[in-house]
Amino acid sequence: MISGFLTQKKYMTSIFSDDGKRVSVTVLEAKPLTVNRLRTKEKDGYEAVQLKSHKNKLIEFQSTAESMPELKAEVTADLIFAPGDSVSATSKSKGRGFAGVIKRWGFHRQPVSGGASDRVRAPGSIGAQTPGKVIRGKKMPGHFGNATATVTHLKIVKFDKEQSLLYVAGGVPGHVNSWVVITKK
Repeated sequence: MISGFLTQKKYMTSIFSDDGKRVSVTVLEAKPLTVNRLRTKEKDGYEAVQLKSHKNKLIEFQSTAESMPELKAEVTADLIFAPGDSVSATSKSKGRGFAGVIKRWGFHRQPVSGGASDRVRAPGSIGAQTPGKVIRGKKMPGHFGNATATVTHLKIVKFDKEQSLLYVAGGVPGHVNSWVVITKK
């Protein structure tokens, strides 16, 4: 069928597995998607299926089977995923504004003693005298978050078909109601 699905993040909770262990899960709303367009090798140069959500958001996934779904057909998450499947989740991470190196990169504070009481949260030295410039990619203060993030090796714990909810073990990037693309590994 297709390699992934478009969902919306709802909330986090915990459920108990069959062996009695508590599992932290992210609940994703996986409403049925409608096939909007079929991409073919002859016409477009590649094979894919363009899907449309109930809120008119479009997304394209590669076709994984020889048979393509029909145009205007509804695709549900239970046709693609089953409990126990390993998936990855891609979404836009929460924006945290301008942040220093401690919050943004996990740097440690500098010693309070030694006469530098106002520089304990500063990054410290940013390079040698040669080449005489700040090297590209240097970890510095700046804009933190609001970037595409992918979390891999997540497991689907259960699927509630009546409410169109997908329970994924672990944390998924993004804020509540953000769009999350789930792809099969």
